[in-house]
Amino acid sequence: MAAPAALMAGVQAHAGELPLYQPAPAWVEKASVPKLTTFEGEPPMMILFDSQQRIEQGRLWSYVDFATRAGSAEALGQLSSMTLPWAPDKGDLIIHELSILRGDQVIDVLASGKTFSVLRREENLEAREITGILTATMAVEGVQVGDIVRVRYSTTLKDAALAGHVQGGAPLFAAPLRIGQGRFRVQWDERSGMKWRLLAKDAPVKQQKKGGFSELTIALPLVKQPEMPDDAPLRYRHPPLFELSTFASWADVSKTMSPLYATEGLIAPDSPLATELARLKALPGSPRDRAAAALQLVQDHIRYLAIGMDGGNYTPQTPAQTWTLRYGDCKAKTLLLLALLRGIGIEAEPVLASATAGDFVSSRLPSVAAFNHVLVRAVIDGKPLWLDGTGSGTRIDDLDDTPAFGSVLPVRSAGADLMLIQTHPNARPMIDILIDADESGSVKLPSVFDATAVLRGPMAAMINVTLGQLDAKQRTDMVRGFFTQQIGTSQFSDVSAAVDKASATVTLKAHGITTTPWRLSDNRYRRAIGRAVDSIQFSPDRGKPVWSDIPVANPAPAGMRYRLKLRLPDGGKGYTLEGDQSIRQTIAGYDVRRSVQLNGGLLDIDERVDTTGTEIPAVQVPDERDRLATAVALAPRLIAPAKPIFYWDMPASQVAQWPQVKRGEAAFTKAIAEDPDEATGYSSRASFRWAIGDYKNALGDIDKAIGIAPDLGLHLQRAGMRFKQGDLAGALADARKARQFDPSSFDAISAVATYLAESGKINEAVTMVDQRITIGGETRDAYRSLKASLLGTYGDATQAVELLDAHIAEKPGLPTLLNERCWIKGTRNIMLDSAIGDCTRAIELSRSTIATLDSRAMVWFRLGKYDDALRDLDGVITEVPGQEESLFMRGVVLHRLGRAADGDVDLAVARRIDPRIDATYARFGIKP
Repeated sequence: MAAPAALMAGVQAHAGELPLYQPAPAWVEKASVPKLTTFEGEPPMMILFDSQQRIEQGRLWSYVDFATRAGSAEALGQLSSMTLPWAPDKGDLIIHELSILRGDQVIDVLASGKTFSVLRREENLEAREITGILTATMAVEGVQVGDIVRVRYSTTLKDAALAGHVQGGAPLFAAPLRIGQGRFRVQWDERSGMKWRLLAKDAPVKQQKKGGFSELTIALPLVKQPEMPDDAPLRYRHPPLFELSTFASWADVSKTMSPLYATEGLIAPDSPLATELARLKALPGSPRDRAAAALQLVQDHIRYLAIGMDGGNYTPQTPAQTWTLRYGDCKAKTLLLLALLRGIGIEAEPVLASATAGDFVSSRLPSVAAFNHVLVRAVIDGKPLWLDGTGSGTRIDDLDDTPAFGSVLPVRSAGADLMLIQTHPNARPMIDILIDADESGSVKLPSVFDATAVLRGPMAAMINVTLGQLDAKQRTDMVRGFFTQQIGTSQFSDVSAAVDKASATVTLKAHGITTTPWRLSDNRYRRAIGRAVDSIQFSPDRGKPVWSDIPVANPAPAGMRYRLKLRLPDGGKGYTLEGDQSIRQTIAGYDVRRSVQLNGGLLDIDERVDTTGTEIPAVQVPDERDRLATAVALAPRLIAPAKPIFYWDMPASQVAQWPQVKRGEAAFTKAIAEDPDEATGYSSRASFRWAIGDYKNALGDIDKAIGIAPDLGLHLQRAGMRFKQGDLAGALADARKARQFDPSSFDAISAVATYLAESGKINEAVTMVDQRITIGGETRDAYRSLKASLLGTYGDATQAVELLDAHIAEKPGLPTLLNERCWIKGTRNIMLDSAIGDCTRAIELSRSTIATLDSRAMVWFRLGKYDDALRDLDGVITEVPGQEESLFMRGVVLHRLGRAADGDVDLAVARRIDPRIDATYARFGIKP
């Protein structure tokens, strides 16, 4: 939002806001610029950095002298423009020198009368902050590569809001930053009561007295500061810092700031604010109700805009001004809220806070500079409430929430010491997600869901602002993106976003369908149902001895609630739960709650996880790691029965009537209708329809997807469908199209070669593969295996075995080669005496034995050992229930064993999954 015109009128500086041009004061010790020849190797870009400060008569004078080398064309561009910021309402900018050093020549840029231009540039305006800082700028002409540009200037600072106190200091450069020569020097009147603090490691300080002034000097850069873990509290990993302050104590700071927040008489009778105050007083309910209403008034009706002007960054504008302008910074909002709360009889006081470094405050020197924020501490029924006018969406349920500001300073006329905010979980979650999922047909089918997310607090405010800047499609894409993060890649429809100003929430909704979350593990299908422990990030590194005592800082309080309502297949028969179903515990500083219920075919899980803003002492880290690992291991999971219902077990006509399938079909249709130019909707529905046996419509969908966005993957997908439908010519055409997208694609070349061989063109297929083998490279071995497979299936099996013999001799430990040789021997009914040895050796070397067990079963079948074949096939199908090749062969084996009825069941399922499975095995002379 644009800044008010009254604040931004005129970018040129006003009178009195122009820099002065004077020599440096007598107390300044001018440094000499080091000669470039004194450096070994490449000189640093910053040749000189000299910072000097002097505190006298309640004023801070800061002198800076820096010389920068134009070592490259890029550096030259940076040095061609000089910018110097300062706050004109608190002091002056005084230019002492701007020169170009070229060898022994000194070129005075200011000698010709050239001056700096002054602009008001609000660099943080997009963040709704007006600093009041002016920028003096000058284009430095004539700088050449190799020159050194030197500027010396001073700023003065006297802040009326500090009531005569002075505070100062500076961040200190440390290695590995390179500086040719650097120094920080500070002087202060011995009578000023000045205190100083150096917040850095191994920084030698030289102290002396000069003419009634104390002086301190630090050489720069400092040595490299100790590395700290990223999750350490800021008090351990703050940048090097030097501080000065005339405040005697935190109580002195508190007392000094108190007059700025006096509210007596600030709401004039019969004023607009008085009307609002009367309305608040008349509200029914408890003091909490009225406090919530006052806070909502300030948050919702006063736009946030930080203004750092009018006598200093510490002086708030009056409540009347804030109400009239309808904008204000944290100071203005706090003063307005204080006036309203005190006006309705609620105990309230301002507290200074650091919104970014709260735990570091207690380590710092007492000064107002330790803080960058102010809010209200109210007390109702003996309980402290931390009320922040710059927040958003706070309602009565949120009043007890605790900000992670660490140590704060109450502002009182009698003074006060630092106060630590003890954080705890927020009352309401920032994100509240409900997923209603239908998986009632089969664990192998996609999950159909309705998802709702209610967002609160800062996230809701951010989303609300974003929604207002987007068109309809962008809003839909944003909601889809949100749910994709929560659910995974899905096809969405009925996407919506609704803002409720009364509750300060944003509600996102979507209907959709996503890949089945069921996974086969230990011969059973299992499904994760919770999310709480998965969201906990806790992996502190305290391996270095110097880190062994450093605590772990956890994120500020924020919560997420996750609920899942899940409909299970077959009314839930045989489905069980494992893991912790009901917990309430703190894990690694996160508050975790969960309840799970499984009633018949409906599962309900309600989880909530909250960050608490607490610290974990280093000594507790191992226990918390163990607690988290245990919680992850015991996360709740659903376990399907040993033989769940699979869609391939039923006729396609029956599967089509399942509610999950009907809802899935409807979900895809809606998603496609809402975005008909997106190919993934059609390709995803094609896979879904193919799985349930709707082959014709599946092919129609893949045709449409290719018509929208043809690519290698889609053409290979259609090639596979066409091949299984008996359209060999169409499959080959698609494979060739796929290869046009990437002529070197192994998948595309393999498909073309396979379909050529199926067409009786084995020589052409082998020639194509030989060309890739000749080219070599990382895929050479893959093409050697492909050639052996093609010959073993469609050509000279003996030659195929010979090729594999040579390959295995080169790489005897590859189980895939041993398995391929076993498979060819079995399918082509040759060399059976050595085939079992190949398969058994491959099993011994393999991590996964599924493919090799299937191959060995083929060899047992050829040897007439049907019981052994059945045992291996049972092992494969247990691990991969829908492997059609193994199902077909088990059906054949069962026929040989006289169990034709059982065999027919397996054969029907295999044919259901792959309509041309009979043709595949007929090539090897195998029939039921």
